[in-house]
Amino acid sequence: MKHCSFLLLTVSLMMLFPSFCPAAEEEAAESLPVRGLAIEAPKPGGLDRFLTFVEEELAPAHFNLLILRVDWNYAFESHPELRDPNPLTREDVGKIVAVCRKHGIRVVPQINLLGHQSWAEQTYALLREYPQFDENPSVKTANYKPWPNPEGLYCKSYCPLHPGVHDVVFAVVDELCDAFESDGFHAGMDEVFYLGEAECPRCHDHDKAELFAGEVTLIRDHLAEKGRQLMIWGDRLLDGRTTGLGEWEASYNDTWPAIDMIPKDVFICDWHYERADLTGVYFATKGFNVASCGYRNPDLCLQQISDMVRFRKQSAPETAARLQGYIHTIWSDANSFLNRYYTLKSGNDEGTSRPRDDARALQAVIAAFSPSASQ
Repeated sequence: MKHCSFLLLTVSLMMLFPSFCPAAEEEAAESLPVRGLAIEAPKPGGLDRFLTFVEEELAPAHFNLLILRVDWNYAFESHPELRDPNPLTREDVGKIVAVCRKHGIRVVPQINLLGHQSWAEQTYALLREYPQFDENPSVKTANYKPWPNPEGLYCKSYCPLHPGVHDVVFAVVDELCDAFESDGFHAGMDEVFYLGEAECPRCHDHDKAELFAGEVTLIRDHLAEKGRQLMIWGDRLLDGRTTGLGEWEASYNDTWPAIDMIPKDVFICDWHYERADLTGVYFATKGFNVASCGYRNPDLCLQQISDMVRFRKQSAPETAARLQGYIHTIWSDANSFLNRYYTLKSGNDEGTSRPRDDARALQAVIAAFSPSASQ
């Protein structure tokens, strides 16, 4: 029955996702050092269901990394003014840590640093409470217009050269890592559009690549003091014009030379959501450990996994060791995603307006990583 069930699953995946190759995906589950999920941390009311999801969906598929986008959803003691309403407590975090440890899953908390300090009309906690840290305070989120807009406002950034910003940032980073008992921290740092702005009295005459590299290095060095690894998204380290990757998955604002200025032990999360672009090899040959990251295109996600397996086979041992694996990403709150996931899993997908591509993609990745494929 087990073999019959797997045969049916394999045939279904091959019909739905043409890139699915059973042999390649079996080997991926066995050989890729990193098999991860990056998702927003749950709210306290959704914690129990999230823990069930980890135990019943991620653990059986042998995921071994969980990046939790916490941001301000934690009851910080060092800076309680930065807490979201009804945040996770230390006890809540302890439950997450315990379940993940039980199943050999490494937990890495995330706070978006440098960029992503706002979204649309909402200014997030750091700049709301410390407006003096704003890289370009003349641009008001209250006046946000849909992208593209005259102010070039996508998300706010803090000024990396402000003398007070790191006292606050490092305090909450340390507290969160302590709560999660984590040996790593994800700083985000993607889609940083505001940097070295003309109105900033500290940054305006600085090279943007040097500013970006300086902030990455400062965060990395602080984490290293306690034996923690820095992870970041890789887009600001890619030249968007030369590669043709554009201004989202790569940089148009000249931060990309920072790739040769930052420590090589920074872990790169290399996200691409429209094509399986082959930039993971570029990061690896530059000396970085890297994982490919997909999102809501099931076929593309399976291609990224297959490519990573193939790259590791066809590279010199030194490069292959840096091609670490695949991290799946979810970009909605955890509760609404789990609603979609479990609705899709139940087979009841009628009468809904929101596409379930992100849930379908994760189902495909779970199937590809599932150890049942080799039984």
